[in-house]
Amino acid sequence: QVQLVESGGGLVQAGGSLRLSCAASGNTFRRYVMGWFRQAPGKQREFVAAVDLINVYTKYQDSVKGRFTISRDNAKNTVYLQMDSLKPEDTAVYSCAAGSLITTSDVHYDYWGQGTQVTVSS
Repeated sequence: QVQLVESGGGLVQAGGSLRLSCAASGNTFRRYVMGWFRQAPGKQREFVAAVDLINVYTKYQDSVKGRFTISRDNAKNTVYLQMDSLKPEDTAVYSCAAGSLITTSDVHYDYWGQGTQVTVSS
């Protein structure tokens, strides 16, 4: 099993930046594809970004391409989401997840963190 804990959320003005972190417990982190999802109030959870086992291949939702960057540090059991040029529509609870496939579908991710709130003011 993998336990995931997110940090780094907060309140930021539009155009600002935040860096989210997701720390994993145990020594199996490097076996999992890692993803970030978000859920805004009244909306379904949506895919944001994912990274492969060795930090080579990444995938992004179209609306965040060029603004968000996902990366991982297997030595630190941590995955990051650097978010730049933030917009009010990025406001949501952001959760990291561990799975076996780089996919936009949350059904393929087996372990989830509790989430961290990101609020972007206009």
